[in-house]
Amino acid sequence: MADKAQAFLRLVKIMDELREQCPWDKKQTIHTLRSMTIEEMYELADAVTNEDWHGIKEELGDLLLHILFYSKIGSEQKQFELYDVINGICEKLIVRHPHIYGDIRVNDDEDVKRNWEKIKLKEGKGKTSVLSGVPTSLPAVVKATRIQEKAKQVGFEWEHKEDVWKKVEEEMDELQEAIQEKNQAHIEEEFGDLLFSLINYARFLQVDAEGVLEKTNQKFMHRFKKMETIALNSGKSLSDMSLEEMDHIWNEVKKQKNIT
Repeated sequence: MADKAQAFLRLVKIMDELREQCPWDKKQTIHTLRSMTIEEMYELADAVTNEDWHGIKEELGDLLLHILFYSKIGSEQKQFELYDVINGICEKLIVRHPHIYGDIRVNDDEDVKRNWEKIKLKEGKGKTSVLSGVPTSLPAVVKATRIQEKAKQVGFEWEHKEDVWKKVEEEMDELQEAIQEKNQAHIEEEFGDLLFSLINYARFLQVDAEGVLEKTNQKFMHRFKKMETIALNSGKSLSDMSLEEMDHIWNEVKKQKNIT
């Protein structure tokens, strides 16, 4: 514990020194930091997706620095201190874990999540919806998942995954109807409904929709770049090839080992 405290205080001291002495650090505001913080979050997400433990460690350090940076600016603006940030999360965790720090009994993790959402709703200042805490700037797939998870905590949830799949099929039929109508606005609406239903089905399969989609993105990119290399080695570019030729290379790439 002493080592952890010493390391943390060392970083706090360095942050203070940088803010006081470094021309770049002195110029930063909460607004200039925002985009960099978002970038750091995505870099951490990439490291997690790739199970790059060295990268995870490095990106967590970058995020920790950002937390201290915002706290330092908050102190300068006389809004809050670093200890307010730390004590705030400590109190929140204690209050939201009554099964640990109180006399509430739970049977499983689902009970924990339901209690968490109920407590959050009680804490909310003027918030009357369980969906109030969903950030508006979340990526759409992540946001859909969070909306569904929060709705589940109040019982608005299908009981069986078979029912969810029926909903997916229903949305597919409605999309086909919209396509037949050639109504672009209706097509877009139904396509969105279908995506939302598929994300819901992913939850029932215990699949991280955002995570698996990113893995598929990476798989496609890896295979496509391999196709480009094969084409160049044959003296052509993909744009010079027919779809049939490209499809043949694609299938060959899929057969190769270590191409996931």
